[in-house]
Amino acid sequence: MGPMYCWNEPITLSTKYRDLTAHSQLALTVWDVSCGKDERLVGGTTILLFNSKMQLKTGKQKLRLWPGKEADGSLPTSTPGKVPKNERGELERLEKLINKYEREQIQRVDWLDRLTFKALEKIKEQENFRNGNSYLYLVVDFGRLEHRVVFQDSGANFLLPAPITSTNELVIVWDPEVGKINPSEHKQLKLARSLTRGIIDRDLKPSNAERKSIQRILKYPPTRTLSGDEKQLLWKFRFSLMSEKRALTKFLRSVEWSDVQEAKQALELMGRWEMIDVCDALELLSPVFESEEVRAYAVCILERADDDELQCYLLQLVQALRFERSDKSRLSQFLVQRSSHNIELASFLRWYVSVEFHDPVHAKRFYSTHEILEESMMKLTPGVDGEDGYKLWQSLVRQTELTAQLCSIMRDVGNVRGNTQKKIEKLRQLLSGLLSELTYFEEPIRSPLAPNILITGIVPSESSIFKSALHPLRLTFRTASGGTCKMIFKKGDDIRQDQLVVQMVSLMDRLLKLENLDLHLTPYNVLATGQDEGLLEFIPSRSLAQILSEHRSIISYLQKFHPDEHGPFGITATCLETFIKSCAGYSVITYILGIGDRHLDNLLLRDDGRLFHVDFGYILGRDPKPFPPPMKLCKEMVEAMGGAESQYYTRFKSYCCEAYNILRKSSNLILNLFHLMAGSNIPDIASDPEKGILKLQEKFRLDLDDEACVHFFQDLINESVSALFPQMVETIHRWAQYWR
Repeated sequence: MGPMYCWNEPITLSTKYRDLTAHSQLALTVWDVSCGKDERLVGGTTILLFNSKMQLKTGKQKLRLWPGKEADGSLPTSTPGKVPKNERGELERLEKLINKYEREQIQRVDWLDRLTFKALEKIKEQENFRNGNSYLYLVVDFGRLEHRVVFQDSGANFLLPAPITSTNELVIVWDPEVGKINPSEHKQLKLARSLTRGIIDRDLKPSNAERKSIQRILKYPPTRTLSGDEKQLLWKFRFSLMSEKRALTKFLRSVEWSDVQEAKQALELMGRWEMIDVCDALELLSPVFESEEVRAYAVCILERADDDELQCYLLQLVQALRFERSDKSRLSQFLVQRSSHNIELASFLRWYVSVEFHDPVHAKRFYSTHEILEESMMKLTPGVDGEDGYKLWQSLVRQTELTAQLCSIMRDVGNVRGNTQKKIEKLRQLLSGLLSELTYFEEPIRSPLAPNILITGIVPSESSIFKSALHPLRLTFRTASGGTCKMIFKKGDDIRQDQLVVQMVSLMDRLLKLENLDLHLTPYNVLATGQDEGLLEFIPSRSLAQILSEHRSIISYLQKFHPDEHGPFGITATCLETFIKSCAGYSVITYILGIGDRHLDNLLLRDDGRLFHVDFGYILGRDPKPFPPPMKLCKEMVEAMGGAESQYYTRFKSYCCEAYNILRKSSNLILNLFHLMAGSNIPDIASDPEKGILKLQEKFRLDLDDEACVHFFQDLINESVSALFPQMVETIHRWAQYWR
């Protein structure tokens, strides 16, 4: 395929639209003038300006060039630009649809459009490869007009509809006012919001009915779009709402930002409004709010959060950089400034940003943030430990070098033929021989998973490989303090979704503990270090599948580690309590996040009785198996609590309901964090961000009060558990099959 030329030059013709005839055509000839004096004829093409419906053509037109021929302006022409009907294939059909899309005659759905255009590119490549490129094409853009231009010889100047026939044909009637603002309504709205009314509105107080309506609006989740009447109500009583901090985000949604005076007044009020919470500030960083001043205000609120809280939201704040107006936004400067004084934040910020370097749209923005972070850290003066900025930055750069070496090891190990044992031998051989520098690092490296821990080398004898398709490495590292830490390195799998889920588990664990409810969760560390690679913290544990095959039951396994003759089921009360609490915690979290594909191999149990989930390839309601039960509880878990009639099972249900209601209080925070992930490349979010967030919102049942939610959640547990025991109703049978 030859090079593509893009002139992008507008050509204005002297003829007026009104002077055109029904058969007017444009004849274009392309000349090659690059050879100096001799002009070489490339080819010509001709296009009729009106289509068969006598409407003026608009948008991009792809015209076939006839090689070595000047454009022929006669009728019929010998150089037609349109491909003859008998030669039109899939490519021509798709180009016609793209033209319609660009003229906004096809509804736009962002997430679906992105997927469609990717598929179109592949089809184009295949068609070009199949057909070859025997023709040259010229693309001419006729521009777009507000209304269709129709050729009319005489009579009234409107497009006559086709006569209605007895056949079931669609009759298209062109209505230029469809989708337009009603001018009288718009005028009324402008008068109601005019600056002169500001003096009157200052003293307005809502009536009882209006106050109830306002309170109802303030309880809306951040995903809810406000109606015109609701926006008008909030604007009308904006002055009386200034002491209500929850009202600010809703008020800002009611502002007509295209109106300069109204936007100015809104920003002035925002500065005087009651200080909002950090949760609401996250909403102001979502793609809904484009005003730089509003986003800068949100960053000011975030400055109040301590480093621990900021780390909980860091992943989403990095994703929010996509919605900023510039590469060096107030948000990116804030993240860099805070990270410069906290090595843990700096390490995570660097990884979160560098993973996005392959983003097709925003790569430049993430590169820019990475550069600002590097510059900022390089300027740091030596701290208490004597490390200056250069040394600190190098300690982070060495993390990338380490992961690159681990990728190389995985390639070498993957090339070994034979069983897993042979691969393990090869791994240990590499670490002891060719790559012995990994056994003892020249200088300690900050652990990518926990940057406060310095690792000094890998212990070859304690490192192994998991028996699975991708052969992940299980590595034991020495630490500077004399201990060890274990990590799993995966290559060939996108673990950004796992990273998000585990971050949410960690956040929910924090929210529950703030309400004095410790459910003994295991939010192990996960870090994506590339699009298809990453590190996971290794937690010593065994899968339920393994435990049941060796010990027949969960209780028999726990008796081995915590025997107690006088305790419940022959184990210590503490161990059973830990098991029940962790089951409750993960049951609630997996329900809220809609985690699918649960089986006995991805449910793990620790020696102290803590149960936890791994592998989150399906979230927000997606599941590869049909008929997934609403709660992910397996029969063996219920049996370990003494069955569905025992006091311990009742306690389990009580913990579930308590945790559910605590997390419902923070539903806005969780929804805001997911909304900030809307532009990310995480599979289950990118496929349909809007639908995913609405599914998440549904799980919180915000239409119910706490008491009604307790009944709702207990019914949910009872339904799921009754499915596991022998009452073979059709639905129950389906849910029971899920665990097989």
